[in-house]
Amino acid sequence: MLVLRLLNVVAPAYFLCISLVTFVLQIFVFIPSMFRDPSTTSLFSPALLHGALFLFLSANALGNYVLVIQNSPEDLGKDLNLGKGAEVADWLDGSRSPGSALPGTHFCRLCARVTQRHDHHCFFTGNCIGSRNMRNFIMFCLYTSLACLDSLVAGMAYISATLSMSFVDPLAFLTLLPHSISQFFSGALLSSEMFVILMLYLWLGIGLACAGFCCHQMLLILRGQTRYQVRKGMVVRARPWRENLQEVFGKKWLLGLLIPVQNVESSYRRQKEK
Repeated sequence: MLVLRLLNVVAPAYFLCISLVTFVLQIFVFIPSMFRDPSTTSLFSPALLHGALFLFLSANALGNYVLVIQNSPEDLGKDLNLGKGAEVADWLDGSRSPGSALPGTHFCRLCARVTQRHDHHCFFTGNCIGSRNMRNFIMFCLYTSLACLDSLVAGMAYISATLSMSFVDPLAFLTLLPHSISQFFSGALLSSEMFVILMLYLWLGIGLACAGFCCHQMLLILRGQTRYQVRKGMVVRARPWRENLQEVFGKKWLLGLLIPVQNVESSYRRQKEK
């Protein structure tokens, strides 16, 4: 449990550091290098267009990240009158099933609360993902993967111009890291350039992980399931996939795709139906 609590602190700090480094590289390194192209007008220059796109993706990613933390699943332990005595100990050691008190509930050891429609505990946000913040979590994963892809493309363009190399051959990116390491230790590559190359692979890994996690969560939402239910082998009532999507994203789902907003329409809808 101590390791998990430590991870609950280190993971958000790691994400914020990566976000800060990405922002600095984009604003002070990649975008200024795009202004050197004299063939484009200042109004529709690649630098301005790329900067606007990056700021849009970053604002949505960080905005939904904050909403995931702020919109914590409500503690149903108060409603269930669990108290702080022997009944809480039953929840902690697993001798009492959360479903015996209220269907679809789960006690998180790290958050020390009982949540409705529990999906999983996200260490990168230090918070549980449930009915209140699932939509924001999906948007956070989506825009984080897009921001990493945008940074990856901009970083490759910067490295291509700086080192006078081409990424037309797919093997060029796969062999970039080992060749760069050998050149770095031989003194032929600057430390700043080596740092950008390392960030390229980091953006690729984070982007693929977030994209895969987003697709997996969307598949579970279409089925009307949560990761906790799948892990425990719980059987859920079959519902049309449109209702499952509306329960998570609400009727004004298009607004949530453009700006980070809280979804207030889907709160405990399933609990009310039961």
